[in-house]
Amino acid sequence: MTKSGDVNAEGRDPANSPAPSDGGVITRLAALFFHDQRLLVLIVLLILVAGLSSMAVLPRMEDPVLEQRVAIIHTRLPGADAKRVETLVTEVIENRVRDIEEIKEIHSVSRVGISGVSIELRDDTTATENIWSRVRSRLEDSIGDLPSEASRPEFRKLEVRAYALIVGLVWDRPEPVDVRVLRRLAIELQDRLQALSGTDLVHRFGDPGEEIEVRVQPARAAAMGITPADLAERLSSFDAKGSAGQLRDGSMQMLIEINNQLDTVEQIGATPISTSDGRDVRLEQVADVRIGIPNPPETAAWLEGKDAVVLGVMVRPAQRIDHWTEIAENLIDEYRETLPAGISIERILRQSDYVNERLRSLAFNLMLGTIAVGCVIWVLMGWRSALIVTLTLPLASLMVLFGLRIFGIPIHQMSVTGLIIALGLLIDNAIVMVDEVQSRMRHGESPVEAMSHSVSHLAVPLLGSTLTTALAFAPIALMPGPAGEFVGAIAISVILAIVSSLFLAMTVIPTVAARQLARRMNSNARSPGLRLPWLTKIVESALSELIRKPWKGIAISLVLPVAGFAAFSTLEEQFFPASGRDQFHITVEGPATDSLARTQATASRVDEIVRRVGASRIDWFFGESAPQFYYNVISSRRGTPNYAQALVKLPPGIPPEPVITSLQTELSREITSSRVLVKQLEQGPPFGAPIEVRFFGPDLDVLRRFGEETRAILSRMPKVVSVKTDLADVLPQISFDIDEASAAQAGISPKEIARQLATSLEGQSGGSVLQDNEVIPIVVRVGDANRGELARIASVDLVLPNARGSGLRVTPLSAFATVGLEPEAAALPRLNRMRMNEVAAYLAAGVLPSEVQASLQAELDELIDQLPTGYSVAFGGEASKRDDAVGNLFSTVGVLAVLMLATLVLSFGSFRMAGIIALIAALSVGLGMGALALSGYPFGFMAIIGTMGLIGVAINDSIVVLAGIRANPIAMTGDVEAIRDEVMHSSRHVVATTLTTMAGFTPLILDGGGFWPPMAVSIAGGVAGATLLALVLVPSLYRWLCLHRADRRVDRRANR
Repeated sequence: MTKSGDVNAEGRDPANSPAPSDGGVITRLAALFFHDQRLLVLIVLLILVAGLSSMAVLPRMEDPVLEQRVAIIHTRLPGADAKRVETLVTEVIENRVRDIEEIKEIHSVSRVGISGVSIELRDDTTATENIWSRVRSRLEDSIGDLPSEASRPEFRKLEVRAYALIVGLVWDRPEPVDVRVLRRLAIELQDRLQALSGTDLVHRFGDPGEEIEVRVQPARAAAMGITPADLAERLSSFDAKGSAGQLRDGSMQMLIEINNQLDTVEQIGATPISTSDGRDVRLEQVADVRIGIPNPPETAAWLEGKDAVVLGVMVRPAQRIDHWTEIAENLIDEYRETLPAGISIERILRQSDYVNERLRSLAFNLMLGTIAVGCVIWVLMGWRSALIVTLTLPLASLMVLFGLRIFGIPIHQMSVTGLIIALGLLIDNAIVMVDEVQSRMRHGESPVEAMSHSVSHLAVPLLGSTLTTALAFAPIALMPGPAGEFVGAIAISVILAIVSSLFLAMTVIPTVAARQLARRMNSNARSPGLRLPWLTKIVESALSELIRKPWKGIAISLVLPVAGFAAFSTLEEQFFPASGRDQFHITVEGPATDSLARTQATASRVDEIVRRVGASRIDWFFGESAPQFYYNVISSRRGTPNYAQALVKLPPGIPPEPVITSLQTELSREITSSRVLVKQLEQGPPFGAPIEVRFFGPDLDVLRRFGEETRAILSRMPKVVSVKTDLADVLPQISFDIDEASAAQAGISPKEIARQLATSLEGQSGGSVLQDNEVIPIVVRVGDANRGELARIASVDLVLPNARGSGLRVTPLSAFATVGLEPEAAALPRLNRMRMNEVAAYLAAGVLPSEVQASLQAELDELIDQLPTGYSVAFGGEASKRDDAVGNLFSTVGVLAVLMLATLVLSFGSFRMAGIIALIAALSVGLGMGALALSGYPFGFMAIIGTMGLIGVAINDSIVVLAGIRANPIAMTGDVEAIRDEVMHSSRHVVATTLTTMAGFTPLILDGGGFWPPMAVSIAGGVAGATLLALVLVPSLYRWLCLHRADRRVDRRANR
C-alpha cells in the first residue's frame, strides 16, 4: 500500500499521478481490427501485394550508386612542356571555374602535352547536374583564352559505379593484328548495345582511333619549298564540309553545299599542291598517304595476351541488372555469329554474377537470422506466441520493400543488410505486445479487454522507443557525401522496419494474439515457454538486494561500460575494410619517358610472374585506366603511355589477401624499372593512396626536397611497399638555342622555327574524312625516321618565308640552333590553385593505414618545423576521407539528440526519467567499444555506424522497464518489492528481445570478412550488456532517486 507522504522518484504523490492513457485512436483502431476480421485480412493482403510487387520491380545491384561529384577535364596542347601547359591551359581553366561556390576541391596535373583538371563538389551538394552544366558553360567561355593549337577541353563526369558488362573483340588470327578491323567491329557492337533498352553508356577501351597520315618526304618537299604546314593548309582548304548557305523563296528553302570534300585516300593523294616556283604537283608526289591507327598509338588492350578492343557497358540505375544482362548476352551471341573467322568475343566481367552472389548470401543470412529469431521466441514464449510474433517478420519485410520502392532505393547489399539488422529489432514491439496480452489474459481479462488495455498501456512506451531508435539511426540516413550515400540505405531500411513493426504491433499483432491465445487459455494448457523457477528465485533475491542498496547496483552496472571506454584507446582506426572479392588489380607506371611499347614489355614480365600464382584470368589496358570493374576503382587515367593496369581474377575459393601480399613482394623484387602495385579491392567511397602527405608552396625545388625527405621516411617503414612523389619524375627535354642574329639575317623568327618544327614532328591537322558516321582526322607530318633521331631532327630543313621566289629556299635547323638536354618536371600538380608535391604511400595488403599514419606523423614533426614561411603541409588519403565522413555523420547528431531527449521527456513527463534513459544510452557506447575490443576488430566506419545504432536499440528495454515501474503506484514510491516485481515482470520480454536482437546479428558475425562483423559485434555485444543496465541499473537509479528525494524532503521538514 502507498503510505501518506510517500513520493516517487519525480517528486509527485502517486495518488495525484495521471492515469494511463486510453490509447485514443490507436486503441479504437486495434478494436476495429479485432471486431472486423475482413479488415484484418484486407490489410494483410495489401501488405503482401505491395511488398511482392515491389520485390519484382525494384532494381538490383551489388552496391549503392554514388552521386557524381567528381569530373575531369582533359585538354591537349601538343608539343608543350609541363610548365607551358600549366600556364597556358591549366591556370586558364582553374580561373574560370574557381568562383563556383559548390566546388570543394580543384586538383590539377599538368603534363607534357596534356592538362588534367579534376573538380570535386562539396559533400552536401545534391543537384549536381545543374552545377556541372555551369562548369561546362565556363569551359566554353575559356576556349577563347586557350592557345589556338590547344584542343577543345574534354569534360567527363566520373561514374562511381561499375560497368554491368565488359566484353572485348579479340584478334585470334596468326598474322599481325589489324586494330582497324577490331575497332570497326567493336563500334558496330557498341551501337547495338547502346540501342538496347536499359543501357546507359557504352565506352571503348584499347581503341587508339584512326587517322589518315600524310607522311611528308622531307627532301623532296624541301626542294620544292613546301612545308608540312603548307600541305595541311592546302588540304584544309579542300575540305568543304560546312554549309554554303540556303536558297530561300516565298514557298520553300533548300540547303546549299559544296561537293568538293575529301572522302578517300586516293582523293587526298590527288590533291593539287602549289610549289614555291608556281608549279602544281599532286600531293602523292611529295608525301605518302595512308589510313591507319596513330603511330605511336595512345592506348591498347590485351585480353589473356591477345590484342583486343574492349567495350564497357553501364545500365541505368533503375534497371534490373539480371534481366538486362540476359537480353544483352543474347544480343552478343547473335552478333558473334556474324563475326569473320579469327575474331572472337570474350567476356571479362558480368556484374550480375556478383550481384546475384551477394544477394543470395544476404538472403541466406536473412533466412538464417529469421530462423534463429524464431527459435529463440519459441523457447522463451512457446510455439503459439512464436508464430504470432514471427508473423511480424514477413509482413514488416514486405512493408520495407514497398518503402524502398517509394524512396527509389534499389535492392543492394546495404538495403538488404538494413533489413537483416532490423530482424531482431522489428519484433521487439511484437514480443512486448504479445507478452502483455498473454499476461493480462492469464490474469482473467477477456481477449478484447486484454488487447485494448495492452495497446493503451504500451502505446506511449513503444512509440517512444521506436522514435528514439529511429532518431539514433537518422544521422546515418541524413549523412551527406559519398559515405552517407554508401551506408544511408542501411539506416533507411532499419527505420522503415521499426516503423512498420510499430504499426503491426499496434494493430495486427494484438488482434491475432488476443484471438489465438484465447484458444490456448480456453484449453487450459500449461504456461508457455521456458520456465526456470530456481533461476527466477536467484534473480529475485539478487535484485532485491541491489535495489535495496542501489549504490551496489549502480557500481556493478558501471563496471562493463567503464571497461569498454578504457579499451577504446587500444582500438585501431579504419575507414572501410577490404573486399573479399575474387579480383584484384595491378598498376604499372614506368618513368615518364617510357613509350607504350616499353610499358607493354614491362607488363609482359609482370604477366609471367602473376600467372605463377594461378590466376584464372589477366587482362591488360595500356595508356589509360582499365574499365571500371568495381564501383570505387575509378577510371581516371588517360593519355599516359607509361601507365598500364591489369584486372586479375582468381579461381574460386582462393582468398585474395595472401596472394596479393606474396605477389607484391615478388614483383617489387623482380621489376625495378617501373612502379608495380598490386591493389586489393576496398569497400566504401573511393580515395587515392592510403597515406598521402601534401606539401604546398611556390618553389618546386623546395617542394621536391621536402617530398624526397618524406619519401625516405616512408620507405624505411616495413609495412610500406611503395612510395610515390609527384615531383620525382624528371623528363630530359631537348632544347634548341636559336642564334637570333643568324635567324634574323635569314629572315626567319624563333616563333616561325618552332611552328615549322612542331608541324614537321607532331603533325598538323589537314581536315577530316567522314567514314561510316565517324570523323577520321587528316594529320600531316614527316616520316618516323626523322622523328626518332635527334641528329635528323636537328637537320630538318626549314623554308625561309622571306626567301620564297629567290635562290635560297631551304636551310637546315642546325644552321640557326645548337641542341642540348635540360631536365624538366614530368608533371606539375596543384591543389586549389596552389602548387603541391604529394607523397603517396601504398601499404601491404591487410595493413591498417592508421598504424602507419601514427608513426609517420611522429617522425614528420621535426621536418614540418623546418618548412619555410609560405609553405604548408596537409594529410590526405584514408585519414582525410575518414575525417570528412565522420564529420558529416555527426553534423546532425546535436539536433537529433535534442529531439531524442524531447521524445523521452514527453513520453515520461519527467526530465529525471529522461536522464536515466540518456545515461543508459551513453553507457551503451562503452559496451559496444568493449565488445569490439574483445572481438579484435578495428574501430572503422562501420563500427561507428553500429555504435550509433546501438544507442537507439540499447535504450528500448530500459524504456519498457522504467515504464513498467512508473505504471505501478506502489513501485513509484520506491518500494523495493514492487520495483523488483515490475522488473521481473518485464524481464521476460527484455531477455527475449535481447536474445532475438543478438540472434538477428549472428549471421552477419558468422559471415566473416571485415565489413559487417564490426558493426554486428558492436550492436549485439552492446545490447547484451544493455540488458544488465535495464534490469539492474534502471531500478537501482530509480530507487536511488526516490531515496534522495525523500532525504531532501526530510531535510526541508527538519529546517522548518
